[in-house]
Amino acid sequence: MRTIELLCPAKNADIGIEAIRHGADAVYIGGPSFGARAAAGNSIEDIHRLCNYAHIFGARVYVTLNVILYDDELEKVEEMVHALYEAGVDALITQDLALLKMKLPPIALHSSTQMDTITADKARFLEQCGYSQIVVGRELSLDQLRSITRAVNVPVEAFVHGALCVSYSGRCYVSQHICRRSANRGACSQFCRLKFDLIDADGKVISTQYHLSLRDMNRTNSIEQMLDAGVSSFKVEGRLKDVGYVRNISAHYREKIDLVLSRRSEFKRASYGKSRYSFKPQVEKSFNRGFSEFFLHGRLPDIWSKHTPKAIGAPVGTVKRVGGRSFIIDSSASFSNGDGLCYFDEYGRLQGFRINRAEGLELFPLKLPETLKTGTELFRNEDRAFEKVMERSSSERVLSLNISLTRQNNKTQIFTLSGTTEHGVFVSLDFSSELQDARSPQQDNIVRQLSKLGGTPFVANTVNVDTKGDLFIPTGQLNEWRRSLVQQLIKACQTAHRRDQRRPIANDISLKGISLDYTSNVSNHLADTFLKELGAQEIQPAFEINPIPSARLMTCKHCIRYANGQCPRETKRPPTWKEPLALRMSDGRTFPLTFDCAKCEMSVHAD
Repeated sequence: MRTIELLCPAKNADIGIEAIRHGADAVYIGGPSFGARAAAGNSIEDIHRLCNYAHIFGARVYVTLNVILYDDELEKVEEMVHALYEAGVDALITQDLALLKMKLPPIALHSSTQMDTITADKARFLEQCGYSQIVVGRELSLDQLRSITRAVNVPVEAFVHGALCVSYSGRCYVSQHICRRSANRGACSQFCRLKFDLIDADGKVISTQYHLSLRDMNRTNSIEQMLDAGVSSFKVEGRLKDVGYVRNISAHYREKIDLVLSRRSEFKRASYGKSRYSFKPQVEKSFNRGFSEFFLHGRLPDIWSKHTPKAIGAPVGTVKRVGGRSFIIDSSASFSNGDGLCYFDEYGRLQGFRINRAEGLELFPLKLPETLKTGTELFRNEDRAFEKVMERSSSERVLSLNISLTRQNNKTQIFTLSGTTEHGVFVSLDFSSELQDARSPQQDNIVRQLSKLGGTPFVANTVNVDTKGDLFIPTGQLNEWRRSLVQQLIKACQTAHRRDQRRPIANDISLKGISLDYTSNVSNHLADTFLKELGAQEIQPAFEINPIPSARLMTCKHCIRYANGQCPRETKRPPTWKEPLALRMSDGRTFPLTFDCAKCEMSVHAD
């Protein structure tokens, strides 16, 4: 039976707790430093608090330590890892091989997406290096996923939702090149979300668009196919996203995964408990740039968001009539004051506005857009009614509990109150109480008081009472016993949680004769030593250490040729554009493009 994990993002501990409440089996969160989202650091104390909550349900907490490291940082990293392990962290998500040479506690290591795992050989190498879970590149097809999962004996993690990097992760150096902000150091400048001129060999502008800006991933409809391809962990991107996004998306994928698990007995969920929502999850209502399954089912043309890098939301209807201060929309949706709407004008530019007042389908903006016309398609990128639901606590997660209150015999004053959770955690407490014969039946009251578990991580499944006679037990005493049982059960669940241990490094790894260029991201002496001990012959330093003129800055599966109908493999004819092509920024800097049709890849180079 394969264990299946829903892995969700956490900007901070509170959002991590909400992800677990809404169904996550594991969350990933930044530590105090050295995470690939420099703006999302968290204290050891907050991470400890998150671990305490997660472990009640057998859920896991992974800390991102997924940047390349410099020599003067290694000692601090080692100290931080020890502190994280003491705080209860289940695993580290890492990029730098230096950790394999450090004196670390026996904490499990997971590979980061920054390690650029897109082949079975790379996955096998990481497994041999002791990684307990391997995340693969977003660009892979189902067949490629299957080839990797069959090649290793550790869980394979794959992205299922969220923002997409246009370059293979770990192989994007453009931000470092243009402004000394390294994506491999958690400081990406979002170059791919800019507008560019696409120019030909003569400098003629072919088009001006957001040529590198991709839509967001949404693989809702492919979960079972990914399971069948061997994926064990479904990862949601979004460690900078707000709590509403995390609540909605976590609940959505919890429902979709559970639907498959309910009829596939060969899979089981990675954690315990049931989440109960006060809303219907709707992915289209959270931030998105339009959706794509990326390359999961092969290359498709409509994976980029060429008109805007911003969220446009879901389509809600078309303009039926425009008045002086308002307009009427032809729609089946309902609208609220404060909703955000947007549309593309006749020049393809995104225009947005906010509804000041909604009277049914007649909408009153604060200022009516001049370019809004009859027939214009409208999108809603902010749904105030839905967001208000997301802003407040919208779920609880509970473990099913069987409770028993017994008295051993007719003479003793000792009562035993016990509880067994759905995952087998058992606690038994003895209490002494004066024996008082009841004047009226007490069974229902005892059951009612022991079942009052609101505000706790538990819900009563069964309550069995055997007091050897109808005895009166004061309600206050029953409540005190119940609270003591709950406290001990929480501690017992946390104690019962088991963390994976660090896997050993295999003895037979060999890189003999292999030369490694700057894309191996070696930025310190420990990583360099580790690779040379395996036989690597020549190792170039990371681009951040030694920038290379005219370097390949991005390697992309997304292809501008293909997206614009100029792919020679698809059309069976040469492109009509005069090549070589380049992208030009608004400040005049240019970035030449090359195309490797054998690999079906596009590269962006330094000029």
